[in-house]
Amino acid sequence: MIRKIMHRPQAVLGLAMMLLVFLVMLLAPVFAPNDPMQLNVAHSFAPPDAQYPLGTDELGRCILSRLIYGARASLSIALPTLLLLAVISTVVATLCAYVGGALDRVFEVVSNIFMAFPPFLVAITLVGLFESKAASIVLSIVIAMWVWNARVVRTHVLRERNQPYVITCRMSGCSELRIVFRHIIPNILPHLLVLYSTGLSSIIIMISSYAFLGLGLETGTAEWGAMFVNANKLMFSHPQFLVYPGLCILFAAAGFNLFGEALRDICAPREG
Repeated sequence: MIRKIMHRPQAVLGLAMMLLVFLVMLLAPVFAPNDPMQLNVAHSFAPPDAQYPLGTDELGRCILSRLIYGARASLSIALPTLLLLAVISTVVATLCAYVGGALDRVFEVVSNIFMAFPPFLVAITLVGLFESKAASIVLSIVIAMWVWNARVVRTHVLRERNQPYVITCRMSGCSELRIVFRHIIPNILPHLLVLYSTGLSSIIIMISSYAFLGLGLETGTAEWGAMFVNANKLMFSHPQFLVYPGLCILFAAAGFNLFGEALRDICAPREG
């Protein structure tokens, strides 16, 4: 798998972009030239210089520092959301598809109900019921998106459950749980990596979109979506304030999408 990834320029580019975003997130205090929350109204709208490489905003805060810490704010929500989403979707869909019968029919009914509503509409409805905190944002996205991922997982499990190796495992006395977690899930894991690597970019964009509706993180938080929304007020006087966070969101989403699409071609070349 690693050798195939390294021989695909798209996968290498996507992986490099992903690693850069993670590196900035982990080493934000090292890369940031200033405190992203430090106010200095006397230096508001300062032009780029050695101290403020991208200038300052209307409150005198370092724009570059806020962009760097914005990666940490966005991914600190997106990664736990993806992990929770992956666990719930994979376990529920795998068990329902493998057991089949009434359990699978119940899953189909529930999933059809959830899929009748756009995920973003469900998410903003749920987050509006709670305080605009990180936990409520994570919970709302998971509830809104789990069924879409679960339907994809279910399709792969249905293909696997009647494969010869599953029948052989049953004949050799393996328990059903062992077959599911030690054989079926590892066999569909490459497809799951594709599904969730591309899904992370959707989560990042969804988190950023919350700020447009006033449902994002606390006011003043260095987060790409919030910075983008605040820049709307200065669209004509300082249009670069819109460009900076927009490019960060685009860069992160493009990296995960490029890598996910390359993984899809590697894992299932006949479907590409």
